[in-house]
Amino acid sequence: MIYSILRTIQIVAVIGTVSSCIYYLLCLWSAAAFLRGREAGEGAGRTQAFPPISILKPLKGADPEMYESFRSHCLQDYPEYEIILGVSDPDDPAIESVKKLQQEFPDRRIQLLVCPKVLGANVKVSNLAQMLAEARYDYLIVNDSDIRVGPDYLRRVTAPLADPRVGMVTCLYRGVADATLGARFEALGISTDFCPSVLAAWQLEGGIRFGLGSTLVFRRAELEKIGGFSSFVDYLADDYELGRRIAGLGLTVKLSDVVVETYLPSYSLREFFAHQLRWACGVRDARAGGYLGLIFTFGIMWSLLALVASRVALWACGALAITLFLRLAIALFVGRGVLRDRQILKYAWLIPLRDLVAAAIWLVSLGGHTVTWRGDRFRLHNGKLTRIAP
Repeated sequence: MIYSILRTIQIVAVIGTVSSCIYYLLCLWSAAAFLRGREAGEGAGRTQAFPPISILKPLKGADPEMYESFRSHCLQDYPEYEIILGVSDPDDPAIESVKKLQQEFPDRRIQLLVCPKVLGANVKVSNLAQMLAEARYDYLIVNDSDIRVGPDYLRRVTAPLADPRVGMVTCLYRGVADATLGARFEALGISTDFCPSVLAAWQLEGGIRFGLGSTLVFRRAELEKIGGFSSFVDYLADDYELGRRIAGLGLTVKLSDVVVETYLPSYSLREFFAHQLRWACGVRDARAGGYLGLIFTFGIMWSLLALVASRVALWACGALAITLFLRLAIALFVGRGVLRDRQILKYAWLIPLRDLVAAAIWLVSLGGHTVTWRGDRFRLHNGKLTRIAP
């Protein structure tokens, strides 16, 4: 009986290990294709128009390095743009940084907008709907408050929209972590797990059909065609939903060659777990099939299970070694090569532990329908949020 159970576990673990290694190879292949495309793009000369653009930044609370992230948007080598920053609370601590920004850059059009209406459960999208009314221009950028960019950011992310077949541009990003273990886990997850999965989807599907909150660039016309911000004001994964709906118009969502930067909070392990669980539940509801398939990508978990079930057989040791090699290859190739993450080498030794935690979060998220976001609790159903009264 015990032998039969161990044998079954071995077979399942071997299947999981093999499928994970295939997935890791797909990630490496996809990253190589992305790098080839980026090099070709950097070497190609092109005439570019510079349409005036409105940058919309919804805010809530203070983020690490917030002012410097704001400031990077004011140093753009771009002829005409405006920045609209919106809060729902007139006493929000982010307002102080916005006022400081206005003082330092008096020649830039920087508008602070207090958005008094709550149009739905997602306050960020509610703010965006109200900020849009103040936007002057027909080309729009939405990005998170903690995103820092280079001076050529606007030129590069708007360029693909010169093609009318492109409906949206979005960007990969890397996380900058401080000394807490939770923040380091978060940064490693972005560079070695999340971004490789985006590249794999991009390669397998011939493009992507969703957006990333690090950067969403689109035209007002396409936003109006999908019903405006108010049409998804109750969705948790608003960036995903916006990209999905624009792709549904028959337009391309372009993955830019630009990589932006986010400065992560000093997450405790509990805060890291809560943040990842919220994100996992959002992905589960948005892409249920793909999310269930993630079980076949937890290579370290499966190879360790095979090692235990086989009682440390030589073949299981070899499988674990191959899995670890491929997993670290992704970390270096995607994290260092694609994202240019300077912290990867320093914290790569944490990847096996972080992956085991990720597997646990995946398992917990299968039954989770309550999420915490910015201090508020919500019930999640079919991607939509319902606020839970305190």
